[in-house]
Amino acid sequence: MIRDITIGQYYPVDSKLHRLDPRVKIMCTLLYLISLFLFRNIYGYIVATIFLVSVIHISKVPFKFIVKGLKPIILLLMITVVFNLFLTKTGKVLLEFWILTITEDGLRTAVFMAIRLIYLILGSSLMTFTTTPNALTDGIEKLLWPFRKIKLPVHEIAMMMSIALRFIPILLEETDKIMKAQIARGADLENGNIIQKAKAMIPILVPLFVSAFRRATDLAMAMEARCYRGGDGRTKMKPLVYQKKDYIAYAITILYMAIAVIVGNI
Repeated sequence: MIRDITIGQYYPVDSKLHRLDPRVKIMCTLLYLISLFLFRNIYGYIVATIFLVSVIHISKVPFKFIVKGLKPIILLLMITVVFNLFLTKTGKVLLEFWILTITEDGLRTAVFMAIRLIYLILGSSLMTFTTTPNALTDGIEKLLWPFRKIKLPVHEIAMMMSIALRFIPILLEETDKIMKAQIARGADLENGNIIQKAKAMIPILVPLFVSAFRRATDLAMAMEARCYRGGDGRTKMKPLVYQKKDYIAYAITILYMAIAVIVGNI
């Protein structure tokens, strides 16, 4: 299960999507995620599916690798579907059994919510697969630049978000190593009731927290040793400059959103 979590990982490959400006990928991903909540029928999601599949094909990231990130949210997905399916009482009754009732509105809401959740994970994961943590930091900082006028520490916020995102795969890898080490020492992490499983997690959580704090301390010391100072006056090794392909990507995304919203609300 730990290995199935792919959020925060970068997949190094040369593709048109990888070469786009990080600001373009952040904004286009945001527009795509917003569009998922504007559809009222299945046709909008068909357009969104075509757009998502096309972008995945352009990114050259293996589809199996992207779908693998859905495994950790299967339980959340099932709970969301069940709650929407049985707790929505409006609309025509399709099936009634004991105290459970499935209505037309409940079925539609459950299906749409499941699609939204899946596409949210796929869309946001695709952005991290095609963008390095450093590029994400620069992109977020540039997009938040107007907030500097109200004395908001934009650079520090972008750096914290980037470090947090970068630490996700590192901590997952560390958790996997600790779990294997505990299992090799005879720890039983699979059997037992909920309380027993919770107690079995203590030998994993304690060294994980110690390792996380140690990594954070080492990172802070390394930044101080290199005289790191953020904020005003700091230059970039690779300044972000919009190119023709970036404007084309913006245009394609806006065109998709317009078509999808119109078709999804007919």
